[in-house]
Amino acid sequence: MYIREHPKWELFFLLHPGPRNEQGTCQLPAPHAWRGRHLGIVSCATGPRETCYRNSPATGSGQVWPKQPPGPSMSRGLPTWALENDLGNRFGKCFSTFLSYSTTQNHCLLLTVSCRHKCNEPHRREVPGCQCDSGCKERGDCCWDYEDTCVEPTQSWRCTNFRCGETRIPGSYCSCSDDCLQKKDCCVNYNSVCKEFILLKILTSHQLSKLLYSDKLIFSCRFDLPPLILFSMDGFRAEYLQTWSSLLPNIQKLKTCGTHSKYMRAVYPTKTFPNHYTIVTGLYPESHGIIDNNMYDVHLNEHFSLSGTEKFKPSWWKGQPIWLTAMYQNLKAGTFFWPGSDVPINETYPNLYRVFNSSVTYEERISEILKWLDYTKSERPDFYTLYIDEPDSSGHSFGPVSGGVIKALQIADQALGMLMDGLKQRNLHKCVNLIVVADHGMEMTYCRQLEYMTNYFKQIDFYIYAGPAARIRARNVPKDYFTFDSEGTVKNLTCKRSPQHFKPYLTPDLPKRFHYANNIRIDKVHLLVDRQWLAVRYTFCDRGNHGYNNEFKSMEAIFLAYGPSFKEKTEVDAFENIEVYNLMCDLLHITPAPNNGTHGSLNHLLKKPFYIPSHAKENSSPSSCPVSHLIPVHDLGCTCLGVSRGFWVFLIVFVKCIKANSYHLPYGRPKVLQEDNIYCLLSHHQYVSGYSYDIWMPLWTAYTVNKPENTSLPPTVSDCLRADVRIPVAQSQNCSDYPAGLTFTRSFLYPPSEGEITSNLCKICLYFLLMTDIWDYFHNVLLQVYARERNGVNVISGPVFDYNYDGHFDTLGEIKQHVGNTEIPVPTHYFVVLTSCKNKTFTPLNCLGSLDALSFIIPHRPDNTESCAENKTLSEWVEERIHAHSARVRDVELLTGLDFYQEIKEPISDILQLKTFLPVFETEIN
Repeated sequence: MYIREHPKWELFFLLHPGPRNEQGTCQLPAPHAWRGRHLGIVSCATGPRETCYRNSPATGSGQVWPKQPPGPSMSRGLPTWALENDLGNRFGKCFSTFLSYSTTQNHCLLLTVSCRHKCNEPHRREVPGCQCDSGCKERGDCCWDYEDTCVEPTQSWRCTNFRCGETRIPGSYCSCSDDCLQKKDCCVNYNSVCKEFILLKILTSHQLSKLLYSDKLIFSCRFDLPPLILFSMDGFRAEYLQTWSSLLPNIQKLKTCGTHSKYMRAVYPTKTFPNHYTIVTGLYPESHGIIDNNMYDVHLNEHFSLSGTEKFKPSWWKGQPIWLTAMYQNLKAGTFFWPGSDVPINETYPNLYRVFNSSVTYEERISEILKWLDYTKSERPDFYTLYIDEPDSSGHSFGPVSGGVIKALQIADQALGMLMDGLKQRNLHKCVNLIVVADHGMEMTYCRQLEYMTNYFKQIDFYIYAGPAARIRARNVPKDYFTFDSEGTVKNLTCKRSPQHFKPYLTPDLPKRFHYANNIRIDKVHLLVDRQWLAVRYTFCDRGNHGYNNEFKSMEAIFLAYGPSFKEKTEVDAFENIEVYNLMCDLLHITPAPNNGTHGSLNHLLKKPFYIPSHAKENSSPSSCPVSHLIPVHDLGCTCLGVSRGFWVFLIVFVKCIKANSYHLPYGRPKVLQEDNIYCLLSHHQYVSGYSYDIWMPLWTAYTVNKPENTSLPPTVSDCLRADVRIPVAQSQNCSDYPAGLTFTRSFLYPPSEGEITSNLCKICLYFLLMTDIWDYFHNVLLQVYARERNGVNVISGPVFDYNYDGHFDTLGEIKQHVGNTEIPVPTHYFVVLTSCKNKTFTPLNCLGSLDALSFIIPHRPDNTESCAENKTLSEWVEERIHAHSARVRDVELLTGLDFYQEIKEPISDILQLKTFLPVFETEIN
């Protein structure tokens, strides 16, 4: 018990308060609990005690205390009554100043027992009682609540019952004073703690709940256009929210009430700077230039790193981030940290921005965003970014499955809660569009799971960017950059150990879905590393890392959205983060700059889509394939015995059947977007082709495979090639065009299952000899599996030409530069698009609902070293290889100049969802 006697004053006590009742008043503890501090008790035991007054800033002067004089049970050391609080004290404010009766002067005088409303007042020796100035701790005469009242509020971003109604304290982060709303410096929870408590005194709990949480409340939004806040939580992998949702109430509430995706796919490599800049530009790293957190540009002859100052130079940053897109269209932007936002890209900064400083607290970042929202219309941004580095930092330090990450997740959740409280306090929580994203996920790593380059090279004479997305280049740059033996390095790293926990690639040979080749900053040797492993030169490891294959579940990021423009209580399928830029432009009602996203593919997230997509316009329509002779006038150097004149008549009868087109092209023929491409439709009984006169092979071949009735493999087909009478000799492949010793063979886009029938008339395509293993196994085995699992599939396949590895179809001129010693162009890849009904009770032909698509872009290479296939059966490696080169339908369209599904009777935005969906075969996560 803190007991103090003053010779001129009655005895007073400072006791620990009892529990606060529902009305918020302080209750006197039982006598046995009188120890500690906090409650002021006045004993007016002598004199005219009914004339003692209390003088408090909360109530003014002149209120008589006590209301009733204490009875005879009042004794000198044991008061039995406590002063009752006024309305202002219902939030837990106990008395700071009392008037007590002086025994010597026979009148009431001021006595200080608390620092409430008195912080930093000058020290006055003549005033009895404790002190609240900054020197009281040194003198040892601070009031009992000095720390709670004068110090802690300067270090806290939130109101408590105790702080409500405080006198504004210089240096505080925010205020809980009665005039803070007017001065716009309230803590974000002021209303909920300090104002709603008053309502508790007026309304019943049922009335208050009905008022505060009614969906029928009408909020007056002062914005012509809802502001957009883009909030990034670095390294927040999607699985965290599934596993720890009960510990993350604010994030879980946002997920439940708004729109969220099952996950959002990061771009490769799954690193911080590449993905953050992709989100705000809609560009792949190869297009926007930030290909990694660390890189070298031989043209600039400079090195980029997160720790250096080179990153502030605009020459590294290509594309147009959304803050510039907004500003170019008469909107304003404010960024509180985001990669690139503190760089004068195109000689322009955002209207408001902060240079990144990791020491700035999350609360300060959020508070500043809220202050920007309070600006007048002429100054207020329309677009905002907010970035925090958790849970990424803790994921690296402790690993993704750790107490450290759980704590970091809760900190991130509290940050979101502070933002939402601040919006709600301003009545903006239904007026502002909020998107919460992560840039990537996090994977567990181990110091014993390292692939050392010294195990593959006697001498390390190159530079390696180590880690989960390792790249290798010349050490001496720029001198040796272009002469470095990249092919030899890949060869020395290929199939050298078993097991080997990475695959070496020449960058152009990486899976096309990565879109990670067409930039000088992307070094030509790339190591695609297995989960939980690192490729290194020296020992290097954390407990967690990222950068891996963006199909790994551990790399999946979150996407949450809430606001007046988003649907409520909605979950959508996964999508790629290149699509977010277009979505944000739609929310701001501005036109996006050119980007890699598919505009309109996220319309299903919005209540009223701003942009309505349309089908691409066909630039080349099919011409006719006239029949001038029933029997070929030239055998094209090919022979096939036993084919009679009647066979050709049989063919012509069947090609007139419209049924073939409707059966094999149930969603319409692919439209050709390439300009001046001359091709014609060849209809067969079992397939339809779009034959190109320019490349002497089909642009595409389509057919439908029904669900197999049995599991037996189709019979082997004889190598029987016949000329097609509908194709002029000058535009046909000639078997004599294959010179002796050429390492190519020929095969069919449609693999026939019968011998001497029209399907064998499929125009032949060039394949490297070993490619036929993959092609035949796919059609004879895997295609049957897919057809059985999906109740039949429609198949469209064809060649891909991407010699400059830019992810787009090559022009005819570019193709001819790579023909080599034959007149027939050699594809770099082959595509396959399988379409089925999402509802597997329907076939592809009678599907009434949504479709499902599975696509592959299979490399056309002279060997199978990518799979280390030597001494392996086809079943051991072909399916894995094909899965590794899965792709979106949209990727196929970009590489071929074709456009699919134009005759489906569904909203185009729904078709775009189908085209931009990427299937995932990786399921494990740790």
